[in-house]
This record gives sequence, C-alpha cells and structure tokens, in this order.
Amino acid sequence: MARFGYHVSHEQFAPADLLRWTKMAEEAAFECAMSSDHFRPWSERQGQSGFAWSWLGAALETTSLPFGIITAPGYRYHPAVVAQGAATLGQMYPGRIWLALGSGEAINESITGMPWPEKQERNARLLECVHVIRALLAGETVTHRGRVSVVEARLYTRPEEPVMLVGAAVTETTAEWLGSWADALITVQAEPEQLTKVIEAFRRGGGQGKPSSCKWRCHGLRPKRRLKPRPCTNELPMRSAGR
Repeated sequence: MARFGYHVSHEQFAPADLLRWTKMAEEAAFECAMSSDHFRPWSERQGQSGFAWSWLGAALETTSLPFGIITAPGYRYHPAVVAQGAATLGQMYPGRIWLALGSGEAINESITGMPWPEKQERNARLLECVHVIRALLAGETVTHRGRVSVVEARLYTRPEEPVMLVGAAVTETTAEWLGSWADALITVQAEPEQLTKVIEAFRRGGGQGKPSSCKWRCHGLRPKRRLKPRPCTNELPMRSAGR
C-alpha cells in the first residue's frame, strides 16, 4: 500500500524552514517523513547542512508523524553513538523512528580524514556496525574489535518497541547482500523493470516477507483537495515528496 511522506532535505534547506514545512506536510495529510543526514550539501548552491539528529527531536515533539533517517555508521558516527541516539528517540517517541543504514558517501564521511575504501570494504564495515547497533538496542553489553572497535558498551536507556534497522540499496548486488540482515529495504526511484530487479534481489538474499519501500521525489505538489488524514504507523513510506 502506498503511503505519502515528506522528504526532509537538510542539504538544501535551513532547519527552521524544514520544521515549518514538515508541520505543514502533516496538516496536508502526509503520513510520514524521512530525513537525510548530510555534513556537506551536494553543491555550494544548495548551501545547507543542518544536524539531522538534533532536528529530529524537534520534529518528533512538534508533529505526530513517524520519521526515518538515513545515516552511515562507522565514520562520522561511531555505531554505539548511533544506537544511543536511536534508542533515546525511540524511548521518547515509541514506534515513530526507524533507521536506514547505508555504507556512506565520501562527501560526508571523509571529513574524519580516514581513507575512503572501496564499496566492498565499506559494506563489510557497515555490517559490523549493524551487528553492534542491533546488539546494543537488544540490551547487550558489547565488546567488538574489528573494522570498528567497541569496548564494554551498553545502553542504559532503551525503547520498549524495537527500532527498525532498514537497509539502503540502489543496486541489485547491494540489495541482495542486505537481505540477510536488514529489517526492510529502502531504495530510490527507478524504471519499474529495474526497481523490480532490486526488490527481487533483496527477497532472494533473505528479505522475503520483509517490507520494501521506494522513495519517489515529487516536487511542487499542490493538492486540489484536502485528504482525510489516517493514523500513522511504523510502516515505511512508499513515496515521498520534497518541497
């Protein structure tokens, strides 16, 4: 079932404007929202890069929408910190936050000065981070030494409802790989034939029966009539509209 949500582009617009527009989106019967997480904008012309995690607290408090955020643990963010952030928001706003975890992009993650690895190595690093985040959210005390290091980490504040860990993929190869560990798939707009291949690859890799979501960007929408709002759930948005 398609659900229409608002895409929060921190790399394009100022945080205060995005908060105001998200409130307007809820008033216009949008059912959910998803936030980007940039340190740099895609270009100087866009000119913004608000901190998505602090913005999410304000957005969750001032709306009733469920939110997702796509983020890349293991570089700017240590996975234990990502887990703590998600757990805190999940405890404060039960059932309204989910994480989409990706392998990252150099434009945002290279600020740490770490060498930027090839995709295969980034995927391996992501998988370690996923295991750390999932274990911490489950209440375990985690020590892990590998591509990322964690020593006796434990979350003392955790949500009653699990935070969904979603895998972000564009290619069939990545979609099939994350089918084994992700709770759901999120991908981007593509031709129907290609989109079908990505979803089938996710299911083939272990994602059978798990939710699949596609983010479609529709700009400049002006509804001719006000839609009747429906209760929001923790399902993923099937389509999103950017301002």
